[in-house]
Amino acid sequence: MQAAQITRYKQAIPAINQVPIPHVENDDVLVKIVTASINPIDLKTKDGGLKMLLPYQMPLTLGSDFAGIIVKTGAAVTQFKAGDAVYGRVQKNRIGTFAEYIAVDQGAIALKPNHLSFVEAASIPLVGLTSYQALHDVMNLQAGQKVLIQGGSGGIGTIAIQIAKWLGAYVATTTSSKNFDLVRSLGADKIIDYRTEKFQDILHDYDAVLDTRGGQTLEDAFKIIKPGGQVVSIAGLPNARFAQAYGLPLWKRLAFQFVTRRLTALEKSSQATYTFLFMNPSGPQLASLTPLFENGTLKPTIDRVIPFNQLQEALRYSHSGKATGKIILQIADPAEMGN
Repeated sequence: MQAAQITRYKQAIPAINQVPIPHVENDDVLVKIVTASINPIDLKTKDGGLKMLLPYQMPLTLGSDFAGIIVKTGAAVTQFKAGDAVYGRVQKNRIGTFAEYIAVDQGAIALKPNHLSFVEAASIPLVGLTSYQALHDVMNLQAGQKVLIQGGSGGIGTIAIQIAKWLGAYVATTTSSKNFDLVRSLGADKIIDYRTEKFQDILHDYDAVLDTRGGQTLEDAFKIIKPGGQVVSIAGLPNARFAQAYGLPLWKRLAFQFVTRRLTALEKSSQATYTFLFMNPSGPQLASLTPLFENGTLKPTIDRVIPFNQLQEALRYSHSGKATGKIILQIADPAEMGN
């Protein structure tokens, strides 16, 4: 089969190589991948940004989430069968969805939502789970609370706004003026043009912030948070509390404690809680979101679909930060498989 691989971190262009079809363990299903989405974590992985957390072996096939059709099941698989259309975010130690096939644990997938195409389905798993876990599991966002979601027109933002509104929150977001109509249609109550305005000069007394940018933008989030509030980041630095909960060795916990001392000081001065979120793949949780996509409560936002053989262009566009919603790789034609 074909797979997009790197042999070293910061490799400019992944090579599309011929590799063996993955072996199927007892709890695995083998999926013929139809579509896969490109996420910022794929770029970070390629460039070595996650090697402190996930020291991958080379060569490494990239890609984190997908939609496809099961072609084989392991001996212990009871939830799925060959021919099922599924979608999912694979386990972090078994990434590799930029490929024609992947073996994935049955606990990491769910049946594809009815009435959604494979393109739409592939756009959901990583951003849907990340948004739900940030807003529901970590923040425990309640009706009437105020949340700022950075980058409302991005892959995370377009889903996070909708989930926050479903939870009953008042949602502020940042984007450029050309995307105002989009984020307003998704439910945003307050829209800030990050090119001409500073959110920290406009917002105050917010219950929560979902940071997708890191750096100075993350630090500025503490200026609008009220005492007892929460700042959750998917782009900042893991702190020592995260490292301990994740079971990292002492030297890594100390390293994270050192590099996040500025965030720790902001956390204390604002009387808020800072959480670095490393999303947990979960088929059952994805399945719980599926009805919301089936009934139209949540809607995917697709920027463009790019053929697998144009992966370089897809990664370049992702790196530009200009995408509105998700970038999808078309790996196979579902019509050729009778779906």
